[in-house]
Amino acid sequence: MWKRFKRLVASLFGGAISALEDPKLILEQNLRELNDQVPKMNENIATVKANVMLLQKENRKYEKEEQTLTARIKAAIQAGRDDIAQRYAVQLQQVKEARSRTGEQLQFAEQAYEKALQVKKAFMRERERKVQEAKEALRAHERAKWQAKIADTLEQFEVAGVDATHDEMIHRVNEQTAKSEARMEMALDSIDTEAMQIEEDAQDIQAAELVKQFKLEMGMSEPPAQTGAPQIPDESVSDASAAERARTRTE
Repeated sequence: MWKRFKRLVASLFGGAISALEDPKLILEQNLRELNDQVPKMNENIATVKANVMLLQKENRKYEKEEQTLTARIKAAIQAGRDDIAQRYAVQLQQVKEARSRTGEQLQFAEQAYEKALQVKKAFMRERERKVQEAKEALRAHERAKWQAKIADTLEQFEVAGVDATHDEMIHRVNEQTAKSEARMEMALDSIDTEAMQIEEDAQDIQAAELVKQFKLEMGMSEPPAQTGAPQIPDESVSDASAAERARTRTE
């Protein structure tokens, strides 16, 4: 019954908490927590390193005491003082035992320090991976927000009738343009452009004949076209042209 009650409470409050959670804010908090763990880990590693250094210092002290006691024992034996040599021997035995214990502790401390460095290295590698994943997820979240805004804008266009109005106005503008072009074509078709062209050609011919007549009256003649062999002027034609000009002047 207690398990069922806890499951019921978790289902009620868990759903509410899930609904309130913002993934972006949670990821940012995770990044802050990962960054906060680095100084704590460095502090722990520094503590382990300090323990190694203290044990090394203590081991060197015992080693020095062992050398000193060994020298005193030898000096007491040479002096024939076995009683003093025995007291130093007891102290030497105690120092050796302490040094042995310190050596074992130092070995474990050094192993713990190496393991701590490996753990830190693995943690930093995993932290970097999680940071990159979180940054990419945050960038994707920002892109999704922008796309959602665009989608909302497009939906508002459709709901507000902007698309329909836009299409209708385009259709009406195209229709007016087509009507104007059709009226222009009909106006051009109603004009006899061929007759106008014939009239223009006739005017050009008439003007050319008039110019030619003025040239004849002024005693000017157009040079003949230079095609093939040179033509010999006909004297009879020249005399007739001169007589015609004299008659015209008399009139």
